Amino acid sequence: MQQQSLSSFSELHKRKLEIHLKEYVHKLNAPPEIKEAMNYSLEAGGKRIRPMLLFATLAAFGEDTAKGLWTAAAIEMIHTYSLIHDDLPSMDNDDLRRGKPTNHKVYGEAFAILAGDALLTYSFQTIAETPDEFASAETRLSLIKVLSKAAGAEGMVGGQAADIKGEGKQLDLEDLEYIHVHKTGKLLECSVVSGAILANANEDTIQALSHFAYHLGLAFQIRDDILDLEGTEEIIGKPVGSDESKNKSTYPALLTMNGAKEALEYHIRSAKEKLKETGLQTELLEEITDLIANRNH
Repeated sequence: MQQQSLSSFSELHKRKLEIHLKEYVHKLNAPPEIKEAMNYSLEAGGKRIRPMLLFATLAAFGEDTAKGLWTAAAIEMIHTYSLIHDDLPSMDNDDLRRGKPTNHKVYGEAFAILAGDALLTYSFQTIAETPDEFASAETRLSLIKVLSKAAGAEGMVGGQAADIKGEGKQLDLEDLEYIHVHKTGKLLECSVVSGAILANANEDTIQALSHFAYHLGLAFQIRDDILDLEGTEEIIGKPVGSDESKNKSTYPALLTMNGAKEALEYHIRSAKEKLKETGLQTELLEEITDLIANRNH
């Protein structure tokens, strides 16, 4: 089967996802102020890479991508909550996100925290409400388990904790990779694995896709570290050198800029090798991998 280009695939699925997110928040029986704060960050744009990974994984299996809409929305809610909380004064203390004032700068710290909490908890309800025609109760339970592990202390939260603990310290490469595998990589892995679960993939295929996502997550973060030094505020949507100014360990700081670029190439190459092992129609996933390697924001 001939797959469509990533640009047309992403445009179509981003539109479907954003309509779904808007409708899901709109139907909440909650104070309008909290819904507004949730929507502010959900609608701030972004690449929607995590949902696109899920949809592209379903496409690799030749599955109907519609069955992934609820899980994709849930993952994007989790990602958005993490950005809201990361930007808080007690965390990264950032005033800009994607070129716009961060949530707490607009709604205050209390509402930013509550908006993040609401998105986190609503994500699990969203998966639970996937129609039976798209996911059985057993499949929904598996999806919730994978997402809760990726988002929690064994995943994203654990990575953020290690990141905060490492501020102002000279980390080695092993410590830095732990942070990024957990803080960034686990949710990317969850996106790919969730697509595989919805496609009823076997364990060997899920393992190969997990290894693909491991390399993809590290490539994503290495590129992020490079952009923090080589990008512009207008394009990346945050001050250039913000990690350096906070004395955070980064790949360029540990490996030099040339070393970081070599590491990026290694992880991109390894990610693509893992995709080949699956024997699936992985053209879209390969395009996403290239997009991550070459992105400028």
